[in-house]
Parts: sequence; C-alpha cells; structure tokens
Amino acid sequence: MKVSSSVQHWLRFVAIALLTLSVACQGYTKSTANPTTQRLPVPQPIESIAAAQPNQITPGYQAANAQLVDIRSINAAIHLDLRYATANNFMHRVLYKESRCLLRAVAAKQLSQVQADLEAIGLGLKVYDCYRPLSVQKQMWKLVPDDRYVANPTYGSRHNRGSAVDLTLVDRAGRELKMPTDFDDFTERAATTYDGASVQAKQNRQRLQEAMVKHGFIPLQTEWWHFDAASWAQFPVLDVPLEAIL
Repeated sequence: MKVSSSVQHWLRFVAIALLTLSVACQGYTKSTANPTTQRLPVPQPIESIAAAQPNQITPGYQAANAQLVDIRSINAAIHLDLRYATANNFMHRVLYKESRCLLRAVAAKQLSQVQADLEAIGLGLKVYDCYRPLSVQKQMWKLVPDDRYVANPTYGSRHNRGSAVDLTLVDRAGRELKMPTDFDDFTERAATTYDGASVQAKQNRQRLQEAMVKHGFIPLQTEWWHFDAASWAQFPVLDVPLEAIL
C-alpha cells in the first residue's frame, strides 16, 4: 500500500515526539530514584508535643533557673504558716528546711491581688503551702497514695510546678476564720461541696473561693484550701530544695 508524502511526514513527527518523551521520562525516573536524594523528616504532630509538655519532669533543674519568687517580696502582708516546714502536718515531720512560700511570678502577683481585695473588707490570707519539691511529693504519696488528696508524683503536682497554693482566710489580727475542716483533712468534709458544715464555715469557704477565682485561680473540689494557678501547664515540674533557691 502506497503512503502519501504528507502521511509519512506526520508519522515521522509522531515518532520523534514519542522518542523525546521517552528520554525525558527516563531521566526523571533516574533522578528521583537517586539514593543520594535527601528526605525531609516527618514532623511530630502538634498535639503530641502539647501532651508531652505539661507532664515534663525535670528533677535536675538548676536552682538558678527555677524562676520562683518569694511571696514576701511581692506582698509581705500575706500571713504564712508553712506547715511542712514544721512537724504540724499529716506526715508528722519536718519536710522543708526553710519556711518559704515560693511561687511562679504570675501566680504570686495574682495572690497579691487577692490579698488587696480582702484587706478592703478587713480580711487577709494565711498560706499553708506553695512550691513543693518533687522529692517531698514522693514522700507524701508513699504515705497517702490517693490522688484525691495527694497528686501522683509520676506526673507531678501543681505544687511541684510552683503554681498551686494552700491557704485560708484570717481577720485583721491574723486569726483564722472558721472553715469546714482544718488543713489537710482527707475526708469528705474537706470537699468544696460538703454541706454538713456550719453556716459560718460554708460562708467563709465560699468567700475564699470567690476571692481566688476572681484573680485566676482554680479551686480543687476535694480540698477547700487548695487552688491552682490557671497558667500551671506552662511550667515544668521541679525538684529543687527550697533552701537552694535564691
């Protein structure tokens, strides 16, 4: 069969085009298959990073980097009764070598604002505990392994982060106001919802809670005296003795 010159020209063009495309594809395959080509690392999911940070425990954290402040340097009017620096606590022994209330700066400033509000109505704060080293948390957990009242040291507590405070209300003379229980009462009577206390005790409990919540603190349902700073998750767990912090 005789093929016209125009058809021959068209077939020649198609053959050249297919040859060119084949060479180009072979070059691309060879380039992408090159074993020396670097691969970018797979990024860690953001939620995994966020989940790892709040429970980060750093027992060897340098004392100079603890970034805790003494509440007396922020507001000296706040009364202190640091129970774990005495034997007057549920452990019945001294756990702190120094009687100091150390907190993250943001929490200390918020606590000072609570004190200022209470002074306007003739009241004030008395603090039982602030920053607590992780080593002390482990001792407490060994005696009371109940996370309703003592945080599991595996994850660390808000106290270990310098972001929690245990306290009560006092009058102008520094006398404690009536509350449903004493400090560190590990019974249902210590709960913020316990209704069996006297009217006066429940009113004082409510007044303390309202004053603290107003300035960014979060109450713990099982302990009327315990409040967490809302910013607690920003900070790592510490295991630095109180006396080692400047």
